[in-house]
Amino acid sequence: MRIGLTMLGLIMAIGHGQAYKLTPFIADGNDNTAVIICPGGSYFWLDTHTEGREVAKRLQQAGISAFLLEYRVAGVSAFITHNRLVRRGVRYPDMLDDLQRAIKEVRQDSVRYGICPDRVGVMGFSAGGHLVALAGQQFDRPGADDNVRPDFIASIYPVVTFTEECAHRRSRRGIMGERSGSRPELADSLSLERHVRPDMPPVFLVNCMDDPTVHPHNAELLDSALTAVGVDHVYHKFEKGGHGFGATASKTSVEAATWFDLFLEWIDDMYKGEFER
Repeated sequence: MRIGLTMLGLIMAIGHGQAYKLTPFIADGNDNTAVIICPGGSYFWLDTHTEGREVAKRLQQAGISAFLLEYRVAGVSAFITHNRLVRRGVRYPDMLDDLQRAIKEVRQDSVRYGICPDRVGVMGFSAGGHLVALAGQQFDRPGADDNVRPDFIASIYPVVTFTEECAHRRSRRGIMGERSGSRPELADSLSLERHVRPDMPPVFLVNCMDDPTVHPHNAELLDSALTAVGVDHVYHKFEKGGHGFGATASKTSVEAATWFDLFLEWIDDMYKGEFER
């Protein structure tokens, strides 16, 4: 019993929601494009290595200044103990507040970082892919600061829906709280495919059809909704590649590993070759 209590105490000590942290990876040169990176982790934790620092380093090497955002998440203790039944903890809109704060801060410090304030995009993976697309839909929500609309969105193997059968239930619980199943209006408002708007930023969308974690129909729903509304976007669907690989080629298929170069080409097309691949 003593060992069990000690382990529980350790989980409670280290497992609370992640605090806001923004780490820059600044590329050489001036007037660079910037990308704010949002790792995945079901809104309970963050993969700051594979979907964070490793991605940031590759962007930096490609001449894009990257900013790794450690946004607030519910934490390991909330996942294990369901303690948000008795306290609020971290939940929506905390993580969106953090991303919008990061967009604003990067633009405000654009001169210091040597970036163009009109080329500040967001890139997210899994639950982070949901968060960055949400930022492209809710940039004018009540209480949001001005100038927090991202200039482009890269959503990689994203969580998309919280209302359909293919919903990623762990992420739904992570962002909404313990009684997520009893809040259909909130689930609807956070389901990306239901709130695509024509003034969304351009979207770069990627997933793999053998994804064992987030059902691949999530990305298909978003692609269909973007197409229906006429949002400028590209969708790369790979047959094999899995989930959680970030920009690390050895963790996915040869085919899916090409997504990063495809993203660079997409940015290059938008901004006319202002960085070196």
